[in-house]
Amino acid sequence: MSRVPGWLGRIGAGLSEMGERLNEQRRHHDADSDTDEPQDFGNQDLGNGEHEHVPPPPAYAPAIAARPDPVASIPWGMRVAAEAGWRLLVLAGTLWILMKVISAVQLVVLAFVAALLITALLQPTVARLRRVGLPRGLATAVTAILGFVIMGLVGWFVVWQVMENADELSGQIQDGIEDLRKWLLNSPFHVTEDQINDIAKTLRDAVGANTEELTSAGLEGVTVIVEALTGILLAMFSTLFLLYDGKRIWQWFLKLVPAQARPGIAGAGPRAWRTLTAYVRGTVIVAMIDAIFIGLGIYFLGVPMAVPLAVIIFLASFVPLVGAVVSGALAVVVALVTQGVFTAVMALAVVLAVQQIEGHILQPFILGRAVRVHPLAVILSVAAGGMVAGIGGAVVAVPLVAVTNTVVGYLRAYSREAALKQSPQPRGATAPDTASTEPAAPEPPAEGKEA
Repeated sequence: MSRVPGWLGRIGAGLSEMGERLNEQRRHHDADSDTDEPQDFGNQDLGNGEHEHVPPPPAYAPAIAARPDPVASIPWGMRVAAEAGWRLLVLAGTLWILMKVISAVQLVVLAFVAALLITALLQPTVARLRRVGLPRGLATAVTAILGFVIMGLVGWFVVWQVMENADELSGQIQDGIEDLRKWLLNSPFHVTEDQINDIAKTLRDAVGANTEELTSAGLEGVTVIVEALTGILLAMFSTLFLLYDGKRIWQWFLKLVPAQARPGIAGAGPRAWRTLTAYVRGTVIVAMIDAIFIGLGIYFLGVPMAVPLAVIIFLASFVPLVGAVVSGALAVVVALVTQGVFTAVMALAVVLAVQQIEGHILQPFILGRAVRVHPLAVILSVAAGGMVAGIGGAVVAVPLVAVTNTVVGYLRAYSREAALKQSPQPRGATAPDTASTEPAAPEPPAEGKEA
């Protein structure tokens, strides 16, 4: 019995010594692990308040690549296209809303634009009268009254000539149609009389079937006349105020522009006005030359209503390219149905000759570099303006494009000049020469100066 406690004591001592050795080995192992492995995977809470060190993964475990940033994984070109796309969508939406607003107040917009065109034509006369010594109000009144009286007389003259020659022209048209019928029967096209009668019957049936539509169109014509009179009155009042108080209207508009963009707009405004004035003056001169020479040509050819046709050619020439073609075709058709094929061919030769002189000599010489618009841009703008706002839109489309071109070019040059002034230049270095690419923008005028 006395040997049992001693045996148990030796076993306990051996277990204690073994535990100490195990603890020592564990401490050495932990120290080696901390030295060799720089990554710390943290401690895991076992739920009883104690923390246990998580060992690193074994060396044979496969490496897992980190997921890249979604923005960085998209190609650069796609990101640029997306950035440009949503901005284009915003601009398209803004333009669509703007066009809806303009279409809702189309009459007011067209009247104001017409007033701008008339003001650009009459404003130099007001300036000359003021230099002579007339007060601003009197100079404005004299210029506006003379301008409106002249335009009214031109319109009255056209209507009077048409009414005076309507009966004679009707008889000549009937005779011309009969001559055309005989020419077709004897022409090499082998047109028979039955075919001509069928065409005439089809035209009569079409007119009879559309009598109701024609009547409704005639009733709508009354509304059109009322709207036209309203637009004329708005244009007259707008012209008066623009001639009399254009400086203050421009200064008030500049106050609506943000302060940072105000210097650029203040410089672009006078240049846009000079472009518009040059366009209106040049168009009036070119239209007068077209009307005079084509009118003289068809007058000596014996075409009836040569003077009203010349006035129509003058008015139609305000629509570049398209108006001259349409009015010239009208003169050729009148010559065909009244004087025959030979006279129509000669009238066509006169119209084509005058238009060639206009396109290659008159417009480059008279308009010069003040209005630099490519012919393709002219055709597209006239077509778009006609689709949006009819004849009025076709008239104002080209000056709008010309003014926009001037404003954009000036603002681009002005922003480049401002950027060169703000960029720090090293000592001894000079600013790069931009005259070879685009002329430097001059200093914009002060707000108080008159545009």
